[in-house]
This record gives sequence, C-alpha cells and structure tokens, in this order.
Amino acid sequence: MRDVSNADMAVVSTGADDGSTRARAGADEPEVTVQDILEAIMAAEESNDPDRELAGVAGLPVPESYRGVVVRAEESRMFDGMATRDKDPRKALHVQEVPTPELGPGEALVAVMASAINYNTVWTSIFEPLPTFRFLQRYGRVSELTRRHDLPYHVVGSDAAGVVLRVGPGVTRWAPGDEVVAHCLSVELEDAAGHDDTMLDPQQRIWGFETNFGGLAEMAVVKANQLMPKPRHLSWEEAASPGLVNSTAYRQLVSHHGANMKQGDVVLIWGASGGLGGYATQMALNGGAIPVCVVSSPEKAELCRRMGAELVIDRAAEGFCFWKDEETQDPDEWRRFGERIRELTGGEDPDIVFEHPGRETFGASVFVARRGGTIVTCASTSGFQHQYDNRYLWMHLKRIVGSHFANYHEAWQANRLIALGKVHPTVSRTYPLERTGQAAYEVHRNAHQGKVGVRCLAPTDGLGVRDGELRAQHEDAINRFRGH
Repeated sequence: MRDVSNADMAVVSTGADDGSTRARAGADEPEVTVQDILEAIMAAEESNDPDRELAGVAGLPVPESYRGVVVRAEESRMFDGMATRDKDPRKALHVQEVPTPELGPGEALVAVMASAINYNTVWTSIFEPLPTFRFLQRYGRVSELTRRHDLPYHVVGSDAAGVVLRVGPGVTRWAPGDEVVAHCLSVELEDAAGHDDTMLDPQQRIWGFETNFGGLAEMAVVKANQLMPKPRHLSWEEAASPGLVNSTAYRQLVSHHGANMKQGDVVLIWGASGGLGGYATQMALNGGAIPVCVVSSPEKAELCRRMGAELVIDRAAEGFCFWKDEETQDPDEWRRFGERIRELTGGEDPDIVFEHPGRETFGASVFVARRGGTIVTCASTSGFQHQYDNRYLWMHLKRIVGSHFANYHEAWQANRLIALGKVHPTVSRTYPLERTGQAAYEVHRNAHQGKVGVRCLAPTDGLGVRDGELRAQHEDAINRFRGH
C-alpha cells in the first residue's frame, strides 16, 4: 500500500454553495479510521435492534482516505503485444490508499462491506478494449463536479453492499445507517432522451467502469438513485453479488426493452451456470419459460439441474466447435447444435437466445433461433467482433436486440425478486479485498462458477443477515453454488 500524497489529498470543489457536503471529516472533527466505522457496523451483528445500532454511523466523522482496488494510468501499456488470454489481472490490480472524495448533490458515500467481480473489472484490469482512463477523462470534462473522476488511478468495481455513511444535498430517500446495495447505472438525467428509458441518456455510464470511486473498496461514492434496499435475509457478500448481472439479465430477458419473455418460451441460455446465465436460468424458470442451458462441464450441468432446469447441453462433452479456424465458422456445427436443441425440446427452436459470449457463439445463435425469434445480446466475453450469416436473420424475420445493463426501475424489480426469495445469489467463493486480483484472474480464466465475491470491510462470510426466518426457507438455494 502506498502513502497518500498531498496532491492526492486535494479536494475538488463541487461547485455548490455552502450547502455542499464533505464526505471526509472536517478540521474540528476527531480523527476516525475505517476500522472505527467497521466496528460501528459490526455492533449491529449482536444487537436486538440492528437498524438503531446502524443509525449511529451518522455521528461518525468520515476518514480522510480508504483502501480501494485500482488500476494505474502509468501501467496502462503493460500488456501491449500480449494475447488477451495471457494478460494477468493480478499484475494490474492494486490495493492502495486513496483520498475520500467530496460528495456532490444527489450523491451518497457508502461503507462497502462486500462487492463482486464482473467482466468489466476483468476488462479494466487488462486494459481492453481500451484503458478506462479514457472514460474518466471524458467524464471529467462534463462539469466541475465530474472532474473529480479524472485521476491517475481508477477505483474499480460495479457491485456493492454496505451501509450509507453520508448523503449529499438534495438526497431525501436515503439516510446514514441504511443498509443498501448499489446498482451500477450512473446517469445525469439532464437530457430529455433519458426520461423515457434511463439507459438512453447520453450521459449514461457504468459506475466503477466508466466512472471512478467504484465498489471494490472500503468506501464508494454513488448517486442516490443507484441505491436499493439490501435483501435482509442475505449476508453482505450474497447481497452484493447479484447487482450488475441480475439487473442485466432482467432487462435482457424479462423487460419489454429486451426479449419480453413470456410463459412457454423456449430460451437458449449460454453459460447458464455463470454469473449472468445463472440469473437468466432462474428468471426463465420463474417466468414459466423453458430454459435450454448450455454449459461447458458436467459440474456446470449439475448446477443447472439443481436450479430446476431439465434441458442441458454440455457443449464440451458433445464436442461442439463453431469455428474451423480463426477466420472460418462451421455451419455444419450450427446445424448439429440446432438438431440437439430440437431433440431436447421435442422439435422446437428457441424463441429467445440469451447471448453474451459474443464472437465464439453468435453465428450459431442467429442460426438456431426460430423464425421470428429474438437474439438478445450483451457483453461479448469471447470477443466483440460478431459474425453471422445474415440470410438466416433477414429471410427468417429474426431480430437482434442489444441490451446493456438496466434502468433504475428494472434494477429495482430485479433486486425485489432477490429480496422476496424468488431469485437467489450464485456466489461460489469469496476473497478478501487484498486478493481481488486473484478473484479477477479466475473470472478471466473462466475458472469459476456463478459469481466470485469480494469482502471489502466484512471480515468473514455470513455477516449481515437480518431475517433468519426467510433465509431458513431458502438456505439450500442460497448456498447451491458455494464451493464450486
């Protein structure tokens, strides 16, 4: 961990009047450390009234600095010339002390108990498709307030569960002591285009990827409209893990902005036991659809069956390979794959293809969707350059729908399903903040199942459960990914 320099500790003005809120302690306040905040939060674990206990954090000054997981601008060329698979997130992700930024209007400072690894953190750590410092520079030009984000380090992470410490001017929905999770949509909402669907706002960004002060840290700065109630039957690491992927799956599959899934739809789900696919599988089952789960190992196939899916394809065991070489796809494999789907479904093609691998699978996805069917796509974890035979799209009246995260309403509804115990976390393992690089490495190498969690302030797994009765009803489902 490096020392914090005087330059790093500089505070950027919010541009507000004397009502602006400083996240950090004032000169007349006693010094406080992150450990003091953790002890105040941990007191709720033993209390009969945890909400009252947590409200006490409002009286604590906020530390001048905290530990965050960062990439550094000076290292953004470190992997030049290397193949994507050979780039190692452990070399680029650093845990270091960073200054606590000043809060602006409509913002909140959260003590982060737990976070999780998403592919956008992997991309950030290997500087693909471009270094995220370009995003920070662009955001920094928007206003005096956003200039705070343009720094030579980037605190990453797009998931968080924790406790509100401070709120900025104009925040009325949330207060210090509230237990929250954060979704990752950051919007300015000053343009009319964003008020029909927030995702269409020209200033829409993904927090912790296209903005600074993300969730893989002891504290994080969010906009108040990123906050949602923490599901009370879940631990911190469980509550943190669904955020990005659960909301993404909801919009992509359920929302009218995505595939608008209905009862009886056959839904082909790539990576059905993974961080994104695990939620899509649960939503398909809950919504009366028929998931066809595509996985790459017997262990992953078993996880899908434990979620309740009956139709599973182990593409590795069955030898599906959709590319003859780096430049040439294999339509015969598309056909063989389509025939296998029909064997499982009694002759039906997928109404919806839930696409996120991208380059490796997209040609097959377009081919196997039924006439008039929908291929809904996001992410592209195997490559962003997609190739497909357009004859199977235009002549068969299929649709390709692009889907990117979720608006606040969709994220809230997805979180509500978690809070009601209708959809469950898919945490397989967790790491302490100091080992975030290893966690990201495992996701990069696809050596994981479900979601990999990161304990930020939480010293151990299993803390933060407030509703033991609801948890007991769903204990097996909550833990079905654990240890895989």
